[in-house]
Amino acid sequence: MSINRLLELHDLAKQESRKYDRKRFLFPILMRDTGKHFTGIVGARGTGKTVLLRQYALEHDDAFYLSADTLDQDDDAWGLIRKLNQHYKFRRFLLDEVHFLPDPTALLKRLYDFIDVRIMFSSSVALAMQASAHDLSRRVRLMNLHGFSFREYLAFTQGISLPALELEQIAEGQWEPDHLRAGRFFDDYLQGGILPFSLEEPEPFDFLESILEKVITRDIPSVVRLVVDELEAIRRLLRFVGRSAVDGINYSSLSRNLGITKYKAEQYVDCLEKAFLLHQVFPAGTNVLREPKVLMTPPNRLLYRDFEDAKGGLREDYFVEAMKQAGIRFQYLKSTRGAKTPDYLIEDAPTKLAVEIGGPSKGRQQFKGVQIDRKIVFRHSPAPEKGRLPLFLLGYLT
Repeated sequence: MSINRLLELHDLAKQESRKYDRKRFLFPILMRDTGKHFTGIVGARGTGKTVLLRQYALEHDDAFYLSADTLDQDDDAWGLIRKLNQHYKFRRFLLDEVHFLPDPTALLKRLYDFIDVRIMFSSSVALAMQASAHDLSRRVRLMNLHGFSFREYLAFTQGISLPALELEQIAEGQWEPDHLRAGRFFDDYLQGGILPFSLEEPEPFDFLESILEKVITRDIPSVVRLVVDELEAIRRLLRFVGRSAVDGINYSSLSRNLGITKYKAEQYVDCLEKAFLLHQVFPAGTNVLREPKVLMTPPNRLLYRDFEDAKGGLREDYFVEAMKQAGIRFQYLKSTRGAKTPDYLIEDAPTKLAVEIGGPSKGRQQFKGVQIDRKIVFRHSPAPEKGRLPLFLLGYLT
């Protein structure tokens, strides 16, 4: 592709970014990100990675936006970037969907070692980029771009700007009345509002279904060597998780119900987690079977069940997503047979925190006999009661 054509596409990308006056919460973090390292943004398709890079280009005259999937097979990305740097004085290169390049790891390493440029790249294939980050060592810093947090959703859809809360503030009831008042939008958020592309897509679940199929047929096979029959096994695994109750879904139950080996169940779940479709939560303690609890990234469960039927699982999906977005370490509490045990253990708080997730009627009976300093029930309810807090408050952590 000619340099003039690349310049034309760059200008069009910047012009397109002017349509988006609002910016994801990650944007100011990217603007402050300095240093020699390259920055990689990984996230599910449709979370807004392309828009972020184009908005960044609009803010920097020396930044050049390049979508890797627009290059021809015989284009030399290294040569093009070197020319744009030497002759046109671009110093920041924004490489969108970098996994479309033949060997992105080798290219990034070569650019880092031999040209004085900053690189910011995006990919919807975290499987590939996480391996690249490991190979590139100190050269690359990866950032995850998740779907909207509840707080971000409120800012984008309702124009409601609320301060973030620390977990300790939530546990101690240190929020503002407006944090509670905005809870009336929580069900809309759970029913698809978490998806950034829902702002523009009239049928977001049709679009989500299309994304899921691209992940299975294009993204995963581009990184993991699979036979055709295994793609159908991955589809069946997702359907099984989506249609099942959340308790008891692990490698063993997936193996047993799907007729695959436990090794294959683990491999598929790992791929699907790195493709932003599933979450794995490992159990607390040392004397338990180290199989994770498998949940879905919200709102994927709604591809398989309607909202009222899926609520129970969706609440836990949301809790796990909120914890991971906030970078809070947590584990699930594995019960002994017949015993009642709270759902999760959070150890990042000043004191250990046992958490139960449930509907409006959920009480504290799960905590009987549990020797943990603090215990909280997060309920799907609009207002707090003693020891019971609205689940949506966790959406203010980020």
